[in-house]
Amino acid sequence: MAGDKIVLSGMRATGKIHLGNYFGAVKNWVDLQDRYDCYYFIADWHALTTDYSNTSDIVDNALEMLADWLASGLDVEKSVVFLQSMVPEHAELHLLLSMITPLGWLERVPTYKEQIRELNNRDLSTYGFLGYPVLQTADIVLYRADLVPVGEDQASHLELSREITRRFNSQYGHVFPEPQAFFTPTPRVPGLDGRKMSKSYDNTIDLADSPDEIRRKCKTMFTDPTRLRRTDAGHPDACNLYDFHRLVSPQEVQDQVARQCRLAQIGCVDDKKLLADRLIEFLEPIRRRREELIQDKGQLLEILRAGSERARSRATETMRQVRSAMALDYSRGWGSV
Repeated sequence: MAGDKIVLSGMRATGKIHLGNYFGAVKNWVDLQDRYDCYYFIADWHALTTDYSNTSDIVDNALEMLADWLASGLDVEKSVVFLQSMVPEHAELHLLLSMITPLGWLERVPTYKEQIRELNNRDLSTYGFLGYPVLQTADIVLYRADLVPVGEDQASHLELSREITRRFNSQYGHVFPEPQAFFTPTPRVPGLDGRKMSKSYDNTIDLADSPDEIRRKCKTMFTDPTRLRRTDAGHPDACNLYDFHRLVSPQEVQDQVARQCRLAQIGCVDDKKLLADRLIEFLEPIRRRREELIQDKGQLLEILRAGSERARSRATETMRQVRSAMALDYSRGWGSV
């Protein structure tokens, strides 16, 4: 581990990750692990907040995700990589923080009502879903994290954690540093249909996709809506394909595609073929490494167990401080009667 500052981030256990996850989070995690003490966790309990009715895939999803992380460059010698449910202190701190968190704070979280509308085919009238931000706060402050990597559009999600932290410290004495948003580069990663890349939209390119699968998906990509004929001049800045070129193509390829598109020297079909080649080349090392890793799920599970033991070392010390601050520390005996 590399530095004095603690960086903490996690991802719900939803299985294989896609390019949006990679460029939006994992690539930054890899860069940060050489400069900070980094804790990265797979949030299997968080996955239950919306998918509690079907838990059969969570273990496999966690291992698939871990394989993607490691293949992308996360190093378990540099970072603490662990599983949320293997550190039970997350649940204890969640419970204690829930005792001091006003109900109104949770009900006003913007994403609460938004997700209820978007996921209207699921029953989300549960405390687990409402209390998601409290568990998220516990995840962060359990490691006394200084920095939480977020995009600028996600900063508001961290503010509730900061409010809960301030309330705890004010009530019981200073235990937790107030977590700060650590703004990291988050390029726009469109889905195949031009919307944000998301599993819920079924518009992703996964790190594990085969070359044939990538070519098939590229053929379906949304392109410049104003370019109706092959002979029409294109507008790269308004084209979904060019957003992908910005992510994975060398600068000279980007410049060539932009120029040829504007002059109608390349059509969308040919550009899709070119982009597929670039995506395949970019993802090949990751895909090859993850294929090796996923063959031994027992070893992946051992990696999570070892990382979780490292995480528990810090979590245990935090909970000792929390219990002492809240006068819940019975380890010193009963005193005089």
